[in-house]
Amino acid sequence: MTAEIISGTEIRKEILAEIKQEVEEMKAKYGRGPGLVTILVGSSPASISYVTLKVKTALSVGFHEIQDDQPEDISEADLLALIDKYNNDPTIDGILVQLPLPKHIDDKKVLDAIHPDKDVDAFHPVNVGRLMIGGDAVRFLPCTPAGIQEMIVRSGTETSGAEVVVVGRSNIVGKPIAMMMAQKGIGANATVTIVHTRTKDLAGHCKRADILIVAAGVPDLVKPEWIKPGATVIDVGVNRVGMNEKTGKAILKGDVDFEKAKEIAGKITPVPGGVGPMTIAMLMKNTLTSAKKTLGAA
Repeated sequence: MTAEIISGTEIRKEILAEIKQEVEEMKAKYGRGPGLVTILVGSSPASISYVTLKVKTALSVGFHEIQDDQPEDISEADLLALIDKYNNDPTIDGILVQLPLPKHIDDKKVLDAIHPDKDVDAFHPVNVGRLMIGGDAVRFLPCTPAGIQEMIVRSGTETSGAEVVVVGRSNIVGKPIAMMMAQKGIGANATVTIVHTRTKDLAGHCKRADILIVAAGVPDLVKPEWIKPGATVIDVGVNRVGMNEKTGKAILKGDVDFEKAKEIAGKITPVPGGVGPMTIAMLMKNTLTSAKKTLGAA
């Protein structure tokens, strides 16, 4: 029996429609919608492409969006001063600085300069600490893990008491999603194991999982025989494994052997079209959350 496909593309549409509706209500009640600033330093094609998509999405849901492009040679001091300006701008609810930054600028120093209550990427140490505490302490969830949790919930997968195995221990995905799934609340209350490249019997751990979240960055790492029949499989990996000569586009593969895994899993995300589309949607959701708190609507 072939697994149910959890489409990030479709869930993203649902979430953005919900956000757009809330923004319209916010504007009617408070006279303004969420404000988001995206700061791009330099002219990296990949960064420009990603920032353009963020801006387009923000405008599509009715946000006030400022695209602030800065030259490659901006000094670290000037960039920090720019962030401070937006920290003190009451019309801005979210600040995004596109990474990577030029080598003469300390990424960590820049990210730490963003006020935690406007850090809609949830990278600031204060927001990492809030996530660890859980409950009402959390202001923003990191975007990719939040997208993963949203997909699990909206797919109807039961998480309470479930065995969750997270393959990967990165600060961006592995660690935060493990913490989120272990907390009390909707889409959580699970028993979580984190595994990685140094784990003994990696396959054995994966086979126990009712929910298997794979974020290792290794194409086809998880074999079909590692998957528990009927499990929900969330593949976070986006690995470029070649180029399509006809279209000129990169060929993408996940960390799971999708074609074989879908014959064993109960539910599974595809690559592309799975977790990828969710990240920017959750970024918009965080910005809306920030605006609601600022306006006293949350």
